[in-house]
Amino acid sequence: MIDLSTETPFASGANRHCFRHPDNPRLCLKVLRPENIEARFQRQPLAKKLLGKKRIDDNAQELKAHHQSAIRQLVARGQAEAVWQHLPRFHGAVQTSLGSANVSELLLDDHNQPAETLEHYLQRQGFDHPIQEAVGRFCNWLLNTGILTRNLLPHNLVVVEPERRPELYLVDGLGAPTIPNKLSAIPAWRQRYISRRIQRFYLRIEWELSDRQQSWERSQKL
Repeated sequence: MIDLSTETPFASGANRHCFRHPDNPRLCLKVLRPENIEARFQRQPLAKKLLGKKRIDDNAQELKAHHQSAIRQLVARGQAEAVWQHLPRFHGAVQTSLGSANVSELLLDDHNQPAETLEHYLQRQGFDHPIQEAVGRFCNWLLNTGILTRNLLPHNLVVVEPERRPELYLVDGLGAPTIPNKLSAIPAWRQRYISRRIQRFYLRIEWELSDRQQSWERSQKL
């Protein structure tokens, strides 16, 4: 068991804390925030509560997402490296003093610190030409691999700059809900699903750079 009792998360979302592995600082440990999961579960309508808490367990969903058909097929064809072109390498789950944690590669900047999010980059640099090209490469990767994601949010992507060229990596939001995941067996439907995620991604970038007088919920409608 990995002891995290004296560790401080380097990042936190609504449902998980992210820690650097105390024995290997190049790994990230994602630990659930059970109090937030419980509060989220209690807000669910009864019909959804009957489906159980696993559907809102981000670690369980992430484990499942790494076994989606597109990733399995790439690995089976000997193209596993294509999976990791825009995803941190994933190492499964381990037990910690704070509960089960998902383990993945920790993407770092030039100062050996966790890479900045696309959200932070946009605030600092705007949607400049290098990041426009990086977004284009990331979106082409989604279309070419067929890997499914949820809505693409700038705070769920990080910017890494190998050889001074920025690249995007998705660190949260991999996978699709149950029904879209099943329908993705139809190639045309899969491409349409991914294309709509990309359209929403560009809309979200526009919204991030706007005055935000209009809510994101209203802006994202296509």
